[in-house]
Amino acid sequence: MNAILVLEDGMVFKGKRFGASGERFGEVVFNTSMTGYQEIVTDPSYKGQIITMTYTLIGNYGVNRDDTESRRPFVEGFVAKEFSAISSSWRSETSLDKYCAENNIVSIEGIDTRALTLHIREAGAMKAVLSTVDFDVNSLLRKVRAFPGLVGADLVKEVTSPKKYVWEEEKGRGSRYSVVVVDCGVKFNILRELAKRNCRVVVVPAQTTAQEILKMKPDGVLLSNGPGDPAAVGYVVETVQNLIGKVPIFGICLGHQMLGLAMGGKTFKLKFGHHGANHPVKDVHTGRVLITAQNHGFCVDIDTLNKKEIELTHENLNDHTAEGMRHKKLPIFSVQFHPEASPGPHDAEYLFDEFIDMF
Repeated sequence: MNAILVLEDGMVFKGKRFGASGERFGEVVFNTSMTGYQEIVTDPSYKGQIITMTYTLIGNYGVNRDDTESRRPFVEGFVAKEFSAISSSWRSETSLDKYCAENNIVSIEGIDTRALTLHIREAGAMKAVLSTVDFDVNSLLRKVRAFPGLVGADLVKEVTSPKKYVWEEEKGRGSRYSVVVVDCGVKFNILRELAKRNCRVVVVPAQTTAQEILKMKPDGVLLSNGPGDPAAVGYVVETVQNLIGKVPIFGICLGHQMLGLAMGGKTFKLKFGHHGANHPVKDVHTGRVLITAQNHGFCVDIDTLNKKEIELTHENLNDHTAEGMRHKKLPIFSVQFHPEASPGPHDAEYLFDEFIDMF
């Protein structure tokens, strides 16, 4: 044993270290994806969380520069049943072990991830500490119980871009439209999907005001995904309130939650969140079922919104929580899942087309 995971309720898992050494605190969650560990590790929405992969073998196709979803990983820790030191892919540029070490991601393997997942599913997501330097369980328990957790934490300020920039990856494409993306922890594939649709994509820090955004004269505004409690990001909610009715708005994940708050609704914390690439979501208008990628621990309470103005558009078929909403009069809509991830593989991409059609 040279790594240990201790949950706030006293449950202990001992295993082997890979990646970086150190001690990290976060909310431990499980992700049900069979592939895509690199995209998961580099998703800024995982700031403040320790990820447990339910698929047993992780790292077998290595890591490459093309599949990253942000400028650097923000995840607190990484948990796997078995780490593969061999990278069997022609696209691999480095191993997951080296990537985690270079990016200071403390990781553990060799634990019973099935038992951990079942425990979280029953008891709920909880605070945890992952350590390769302290193996005293009582010491770790004291520290993890003193950790404040995610409720009320503004993690957006830690992942947002420090300055405005124009997405340049899709050079050579047209720029018929202009879209401002409020970066609360945006995934690069959202920017790629917009660029593919002839959009000039301007990414702005989360602290950017509505007045500053409107001065850019965008055709639309996209509220990005991101980590933590949406109720703690009041400055973005205020910006959204000042944009409503002045420009088309599309919200994704945390952007969906902040839009719900801006329109007078409330959010609540889910028992163990939705993390994975196989969540069934029903379009309530067409009856079509989408297989979606999701990563969130909070949810919009659709019953707290004005039903004369806002309608439910998508519903989660696992727990029947709200997965999408639309304003009945204004060009505003949002979804809780990630349409850019497309695990189906194209189930939800049409939502970007619907956004463009509102311009």
